Amino acid sequence: MGKTKHTGPIKLPLTPDPSLWVSAVPFGLGKVKPHHIRETAKIVWENRDNLPYAYRILTQGVCDGCALGVAGLYDRTLTGPHLCTTRLNVLRLNTMPAMKPDMLHADIGILRSMDSTALRKLGRIPYPLLRKKGEKAFSRISWDEALDFIADKIRSIDPKQLAFYLTARGITNETYYVAAKVARFLGTNNIDNASRICHSPSKTALKRSIGVGASTCNYKDWIGTEVLVFWGSVAANNQPVSTKYMYAAKRKGTKIIVINPYREPSMDRYWIPSIPESALFGTKLADDVYQVNIGGDIAFMNGVMKHWFEMEERAPGSAVDHAFVREHTKGFEELKAHIEKQEWDVLERSSGLSRERMREFAEMLAKAKSAVFVWSMGLTQHRFGTDNISQVANLALLRGFLGREHCGLMPIRGHSGVQGSGEMGADPFSLPGGDFKGADIARIEEVWGFELPKWQGDIVGVSLENALLPEDHERKLKLFYTSGGNFLETMPDPDFVRRCLEEVDVRVHQDIIFNTSTLVDAKEAVVVLPAMTRYEQPGGGTSTSTERMVYFSPEIEGPRIEEARAEWQIYVDLASRVKPERNELIHFANAREIREEIAKAAPNYDGIQHLSKQGDVFQWGGAWLCEDGVCPTEDGRGHLLPIEVPELRKPEGHFYVTTRRGKQFNSMVYSELDPFNAADRYDVLMHEQDARSLSLSEGEAIVVYNAHGTFHGRVKLDDVKPGNIEVHWPEGNMLIPKGVYEQYAGIPEYNAAVIVEKADTYHAHKDTKYVEKRIEELETEAG
Repeated sequence: MGKTKHTGPIKLPLTPDPSLWVSAVPFGLGKVKPHHIRETAKIVWENRDNLPYAYRILTQGVCDGCALGVAGLYDRTLTGPHLCTTRLNVLRLNTMPAMKPDMLHADIGILRSMDSTALRKLGRIPYPLLRKKGEKAFSRISWDEALDFIADKIRSIDPKQLAFYLTARGITNETYYVAAKVARFLGTNNIDNASRICHSPSKTALKRSIGVGASTCNYKDWIGTEVLVFWGSVAANNQPVSTKYMYAAKRKGTKIIVINPYREPSMDRYWIPSIPESALFGTKLADDVYQVNIGGDIAFMNGVMKHWFEMEERAPGSAVDHAFVREHTKGFEELKAHIEKQEWDVLERSSGLSRERMREFAEMLAKAKSAVFVWSMGLTQHRFGTDNISQVANLALLRGFLGREHCGLMPIRGHSGVQGSGEMGADPFSLPGGDFKGADIARIEEVWGFELPKWQGDIVGVSLENALLPEDHERKLKLFYTSGGNFLETMPDPDFVRRCLEEVDVRVHQDIIFNTSTLVDAKEAVVVLPAMTRYEQPGGGTSTSTERMVYFSPEIEGPRIEEARAEWQIYVDLASRVKPERNELIHFANAREIREEIAKAAPNYDGIQHLSKQGDVFQWGGAWLCEDGVCPTEDGRGHLLPIEVPELRKPEGHFYVTTRRGKQFNSMVYSELDPFNAADRYDVLMHEQDARSLSLSEGEAIVVYNAHGTFHGRVKLDDVKPGNIEVHWPEGNMLIPKGVYEQYAGIPEYNAAVIVEKADTYHAHKDTKYVEKRIEELETEAG
């Protein structure tokens, strides 16, 4: 892929730069901001029963939080130690003791009265559990009983009625790989992973645009690039150590641009605790913020390109890198013709930005000799998510921002393990080292020694919906096996998801803790299997960071949960029970053997077999994918794609709504109050002029509703793009329509049109069919 190797970490400047200070008032006193010292002290107290083990995890293990790739306390970007409160909050999952029997076997009604935060604090799952339909509590069973029960059920159903799902909760490449192999060994292609609800459009779009489904550059490329763009990404909140990279970039003169409907405070300014200057006075991060409408990014990017082509008419070469386009792309004329016919009034109305604001961004990029584009769920979680990302690729290709230092396309990952999930084949569209199609299927069959099922597997959302199919349907979901994950709190329309979970015959929850979905009934039984964390896995494990660094995380000495097992071992044991006559095809004696086979099955991962001790790491693909502009597409070129502006369907008088994260890690909420804006979990972020138009005031009770659901909250006045509102995820998921998936990558839609009303008005009129009429009007106008 690339010949240049990553050159390792660089040093931060030692002298301060007052021009970047937020305030001369030390420690941001009086400002709304995180209190890192206070929070760290609280986390130390929570881990007081296992502090030596906690210390070893932090200093020896690879972070099981975000995908920046911090190994021990160090990474490959900057010298010096790195630690963030996100990693510290996740730490307790690894150090807490087992659940006490009185709660583990409590009446299910008592457990259901608790939210996932309270359930998490009960402790680790100590041994296998079973709860059959009608039973009021979980019963302890042996591993043999649990796995034989599951194996018997698998043998009794069509493989198309079996589905696997793996979250990104510290799961290693070894586990993803074995799960992918076991699923196909058992005859099913219904296997999916957490990327489906975060970055699946990134992989799909990048593959069709430039031939690779991963970040083309490194975090080091942020430091010294002329322009660093964060698109729909709140890296400061979700990947806090990245603020050190932003600080280093600012010190090198990089302009940081944020594109988001909400002016996120943490991307505007941040007090970086491990940099004394920043910890004292804060750091101004964003140089400019472009507040687009929710879903308005394609229109904005079309506007930027339209300006570029107009600039080219006046002065050829002033906006487009013609040499790069000529030598390394295809589709230029088609894209140009498509853009030139776009109408400015449509682009302005859809994007929410003026023609002049689009010109400012276009001219800035046209003058820049380098740029890195970073994005996250603000671009992917749309019914047109893949098109969003291909648009970003269009911008990079037209300017030649690809395959060289300080340039690139980066879908920044929010989980340490998720980059490797698809690359290991835990995906209905992927196999290790390739796609689920012709040559790759034949290649993997040769490595694995058995024939793969050839039918197309379902994405996890469709698999869940298949639970509602008629009993005799060949794809009716009858056994759902999930390693982690909580679909009640990650998918749209939680009530519908509950119905789906209840209609599955047998559900298997392989996990380290209880969550709310663990407690949902099944038609026959719920089986719970206690899993090890990555730090307990015998022989260690590996994970792949956003920048394609494959890190080895060693097994760490410490207390162990009574009967917890390594996740890959559970899969192997189960498969051997389903097909004992062929178990030699699925057997692995240890984690090292898995890595040796990964190196054969996934050519990019050749090198993983040599990882065996703390500090071992390699980067697949080299420092830059598509180096020198050569893309691993069939013709070796990047593909410029004409992208249509999507219909946003917001009737007059209604709002776009999207979801955002607060103080949380995925669906695990760690504080009811967001430390960056003081919003609680039921605050609705709204612009002052929108509140004024509805005669609403700060803190007033409101109801946000549409045909899909109703959300009760309070007004929180903030710098949100007018016409748009934001609610927290997962609390606001009932407003999001079920069954709406992006056509290429299958990610659920996480945005909708809604009505906002005073709570008094809503409740006063509800009995007169007022609400039902208003929803009918919404559906008619939006249809």
